[in-house]
Amino acid sequence: MSPPSFIIAIDGPSASGKGTLARRVAARFGLAHLDTGRLYRATGLAVLDAGGDPTDPVAAEKAARDLDLLRPADPRLRDEDVGRAASLVAAIPAVRAALLDAQRDFARHPPAPAKGAVLDGRDIGTVVCPDATVKLFLVASAESRAERRVKELRRSRAAAIYDAVLQDMRERDARDSERRVAPLAAAPDAMTIDTTLLDADQVFEQASDHIARLLAARR
Repeated sequence: MSPPSFIIAIDGPSASGKGTLARRVAARFGLAHLDTGRLYRATGLAVLDAGGDPTDPVAAEKAARDLDLLRPADPRLRDEDVGRAASLVAAIPAVRAALLDAQRDFARHPPAPAKGAVLDGRDIGTVVCPDATVKLFLVASAESRAERRVKELRRSRAAAIYDAVLQDMRERDARDSERRVAPLAAAPDAMTIDTTLLDADQVFEQASDHIARLLAARR
């Protein structure tokens, strides 16, 4: 089977809005969606459930290689401790290598009847799918992203203190941007959208217009 003709890569830091955008873009353009951050969260959760240390390369790699991409999402994946574990396992080269092929295979051979795929994460446009047709990079201030995460946690009835969430977000940003393998960074040919002062509809409109222009240019 030949690779699909259309792949969209959406990258950005935590709570920048990339997951919401990716789901809407997938529905709008008939694409399969893969939240790659969920893979790292699932890996981190598996390590925690086994009583392991997310910084242990051996335990983290085993969890990544045993991961079932088709397994339904565990509601605990949105917990803050799982998010921290995900950031730690994501910095381990062996974990990234274990998940890389699975992500690329999904992008190139999405489940039918999808016409292509949209993947969101932190290194999709730079490492996972550097040949993606469309690359989007979402940014937002740490303060606005912390506010969004607090609201999300409170909606799920989880306790959340803004200062603690902001500090954790800044620490995660530093880990993601400074890690040696596949650091968080915009691809040179990515369109950057600052979502700090935009709502989800405005972000979707900008992204959709950009995608539609590229689709039209390919016809």
